[in-house]
Amino acid sequence: MMEQADKRQQWLDDAAAMRANLAAPGVADRADLRGRSGIDFLKAIGSGALPPAPIAHLMGIVPISVEPGRTVFQGTPELAHYNPSGVVHGGYAATMLDTALGCAIHTMLPAGKGYTTLELKVNYLRAMTDKTGPVRAEATVVSVGGQVGVAEARITDANGKLYAFATTTCLVFDISAG
Repeated sequence: MMEQADKRQQWLDDAAAMRANLAAPGVADRADLRGRSGIDFLKAIGSGALPPAPIAHLMGIVPISVEPGRTVFQGTPELAHYNPSGVVHGGYAATMLDTALGCAIHTMLPAGKGYTTLELKVNYLRAMTDKTGPVRAEATVVSVGGQVGVAEARITDANGKLYAFATTTCLVFDISAG
């Protein structure tokens, strides 16, 4: 079994390697979005062919793994993410979870289809601080149909400690040319 310090360092190394591949943050054009399956679109972000979302850059969240029906995103809570109570704002976890959940659903969509979050249910189990270290949001698809996708995700640290979990319901729709 990998020592916890080694696992934490591996997570940090994984994120650094991914950051080195990413393009500058931006927004892909509709033709890029419409012309690729969801998994191909996300893999293009991971390879640097398409830009990662500006919100991911702002929050320090990077994609670690993208496969059909499953995604992993990583971030490291910092003082900049704190609320006035002296812990990481719940919006940090919600953003990580929403990102991982939506992208997991996106991996299952064919070219020409998109999604948007209809509902996000987050359960917070413990606070994160700037001492928590890297955390990962791992999401898996429960079901994707013609109009609705459902997924679930968990945020854990390198020690396996659970911080939050969530479910989402997303609307699946045709991406218009406009």
